[in-house]
Amino acid sequence: MERKICRDLIILSQKAVPATKEDAALITDLLDTLKANADRCVGLACNMIGVPKAIIAISDGPFRYTMVNPVITKKSKPYETEEGCLSLDGVRPCLRFDEIEVDYETANFVKKHAKFTGYTAEIIQHECDHLNGIII
Repeated sequence: MERKICRDLIILSQKAVPATKEDAALITDLLDTLKANADRCVGLACNMIGVPKAIIAISDGPFRYTMVNPVITKKSKPYETEEGCLSLDGVRPCLRFDEIEVDYETANFVKKHAKFTGYTAEIIQHECDHLNGIII
């Protein structure tokens, strides 16, 4: 189900709590909301739909997928950039890393570890910032 995008800074600044199998419906909602906003959005964190659970959804070319309880475990090759956000107006400067490693669970709650680079790494970092209550 598509959800409304949260623009409340109080909700957006809250740190997410771990997601469990009982939160599986949120995964579908997050993917549906990402798809509905595909013309202006490449990633969503669950608090962006008003729910402080540690789930993110990413659009990577033609693919959309989720990460449950993601934790960035390694970062390298820092760079400065500017990003926009569906929950906020305008763009803001931020520090990102070109290469990251992430521990997470799939939508079926299978534990994974993966490496990401470039724009996909940037999207994941942005969404993980949301899960940590960091507003760019």
